[in-house]
Amino acid sequence: MPLVLFTDDSGRDWRAAARRLPRGSAVVIRGRDEQARAALLEALTPLPGLRLLVADDPELAEAADGLHLPEARAREAAHWRARHPGWIITAAAHSLRALMTLAHVDAAFLSPVFATASHPGAPALSPARAGLIAAAAPVPVYALGGIDGRNAARLPPAFAGIAAIAGLFAD
Repeated sequence: MPLVLFTDDSGRDWRAAARRLPRGSAVVIRGRDEQARAALLEALTPLPGLRLLVADDPELAEAADGLHLPEARAREAAHWRARHPGWIITAAAHSLRALMTLAHVDAAFLSPVFATASHPGAPALSPARAGLIAAAAPVPVYALGGIDGRNAARLPPAFAGIAAIAGLFAD
């Protein structure tokens, strides 16, 4: 997965953003509203070359390529891997400690690497510190948080890829 687009509740045109992703990329469908998540999954399903993961909703993930777990639920990965061996399972992490406890996931998203509007006031890890954490992780790690076209080049090579909510994808 070269790039991963995370959706949110902002109302952006996620289908248009997803259409611009290169083949082999992924979309993690997040949002508080269950009906909106289901509608977005349905809207994105016909797009070729994309992997679709559903965040924090295993039932809806049945219709997708996999499941993304928040850090607080990452320990459930083994359960979901046993029930769905073909799923792509990912988890969020915000520290080396969290990454080191991950098991049965295909990848992790480390955040926030840079300051981000989606989590105002959350301390950013910085590219250097995040890179050291990613290099020590037992699974592939994607950088997430405040990444845009200008600062993506500052990410060290320890990352498996880049994830963003909107920074790399203009509407």
